[in-house]
Amino acid sequence: MRTTQLRALAIRASAALLAEAELTPKPALVDRRGSGAHPDLDLPLMRRSARALFPAFAALALAADGSAPSTALRESLGVIGRAGERAMLAATGGVNTHRGALWSVGLLVAGAAICGAGASARTVAVTAGELAREPDRFAPFQATHGLLAAARFGVGGARGEARAGFPHVVEIGLPALRAGLRAGAAPRIAACDALLAIVAELDDTCLLHRGGIAALRAAQQHARAVLTAGGTASAAGRRAFARLEAELLARNASPGGSADLLAATLFLWRHESR
Repeated sequence: MRTTQLRALAIRASAALLAEAELTPKPALVDRRGSGAHPDLDLPLMRRSARALFPAFAALALAADGSAPSTALRESLGVIGRAGERAMLAATGGVNTHRGALWSVGLLVAGAAICGAGASARTVAVTAGELAREPDRFAPFQATHGLLAAARFGVGGARGEARAGFPHVVEIGLPALRAGLRAGAAPRIAACDALLAIVAELDDTCLLHRGGIAALRAAQQHARAVLTAGGTASAAGRRAFARLEAELLARNASPGGSADLLAATLFLWRHESR
């Protein structure tokens, strides 16, 4: 790919993280209204984090350009990703804002660089999944909340989602976003409903970590209720959304994994719609 095309991938990736952060309303997540269930986070912090990750996304695109999925490439991308994580933490004063999104969107950036211009979202996601399944000998073990929750509750988590080729992005998030836009919904409404569609189906390890199975099932049930009521564009849907958010705030839980996959959805949508 041309240098300008590789740079455009990084621009789309950072823009997707910014768009996800700015999207309002989101249930118990940081948005323009406040910090949700995350007192250590706010919107300015999320903006700084998304911008700090631009060089990492650019380096990931450059490293993957003209390559094919392999262990050597996976290990090179791992080095870049860990450097990007350090840059993120430096920009946020040590607060983890986008570790999960860096993993998901970073793999998709690399997949897009491998596939080249004109590749479909599904092809990019499948290629990113091939990369995710490659081993990285140099990756230090980190007992993150997501990994611990995935092991405890027997779910795939962020790693499983990536290795499977991002099914909740390709099969749920993107179709919901496209359907909303085709129906004439404002982009904000379509994105909010796409997030809820992901929440309704994903075994979100952020919810599992904070509130266990009860929080996960409550979030899924209430998210489905919002969509059944007509989504966030309808009065009934907004009332159902308020119940969803109240439930999550009472449990001090939020669907952070779903938010990361919304960022991935927005990246692929921007890439495919360029």
